[in-house]
Amino acid sequence: MGAIATIKIDLSKIDKTKIYEGKNGSKYYELNLSINDTTDQYGNNVQVSNPQTKEQRDAKEPRTFYGNGKVFWTDGKINVAEKKQVENQTVSKKVEDDLPF
Repeated sequence: MGAIATIKIDLSKIDKTKIYEGKNGSKYYELNLSINDTTDQYGNNVQVSNPQTKEQRDAKEPRTFYGNGKVFWTDGKINVAEKKQVENQTVSKKVEDDLPF
């Protein structure tokens, strides 16, 4: 086994017309899973999107991204996602109140 990843998928983006039935009566939906060498600002290095035909790729049709995730275990051949430190960008504002202490 090369790696284990966890992903989250936005089910509202699923095109229900592409759900198909297998020989055993189970229902299936095809997805592409991409594992990247680098992580984004949230520590994700896995993307889930719709598969495209060669014609769709040649026509530069945009992919639908269903979600993302991260590799959390690996046998060393795939990088484990590391969350990048994001600076806290809060604005501090002095609040005047009438509390007696």
